[in-house]
Amino acid sequence: MASDRQGTAEGASDASRRVPPGQRLVNGWPVSHYGPVPRFRPERWNLRVSGATADGAERGWTFDELTGLPHVTVVADLHCATGNTDHEWYGIPATAVLDLVPPAAEVTHVMAWAEYGYSANLRLADFTTPRTLLATHHNGEPLTAEHGFPLRLVVPHLYGYKSAKWLRGIEYLTEDRRGFWEERGYHNVADPWKEQRYSYQEREGDGPEQAT
Repeated sequence: MASDRQGTAEGASDASRRVPPGQRLVNGWPVSHYGPVPRFRPERWNLRVSGATADGAERGWTFDELTGLPHVTVVADLHCATGNTDHEWYGIPATAVLDLVPPAAEVTHVMAWAEYGYSANLRLADFTTPRTLLATHHNGEPLTAEHGFPLRLVVPHLYGYKSAKWLRGIEYLTEDRRGFWEERGYHNVADPWKEQRYSYQEREGDGPEQAT
């Protein structure tokens, strides 16, 4: 199993440089999610990549099969709407998934699907950053059930509602489509450095066109 370490930018220990506007450092790792914590059933569990793949085919892996994919360590913050916490993540880089299941040329976004139908949409450019990963471990230990075990999408440069817990699928999209929280008033892009918290802040091009 290959492992690489990707750290924060130089000087990231300086809180004034790494805490986005309107946020504060939070001690510990608060639990925040919608709905119950799912039970992990390894005999039924898999991760699927679907949608507009380059060859039109879907691909899936069991949890054991995921251990054979490349893994990296990423040290990065997790940004919730009000607080900021520092973490060490270990898991599969999103770029490895893209290499194994290339998207079609016209793909612009992905939808991350989790247990109970939860979803979070991302621009393809956000999914393909070197620090976006499918995490299995946190601070050297397997993720707890409350924090997304067995697999959690981690998109460190966006607000935490884009980092879907209990990840089960990645769908390639040729046009944008809002996810669970995005349909309920949260910003479609979710850049904490621009304080993109709520949909009323969206500008033209930030989200899919509204149906009329």
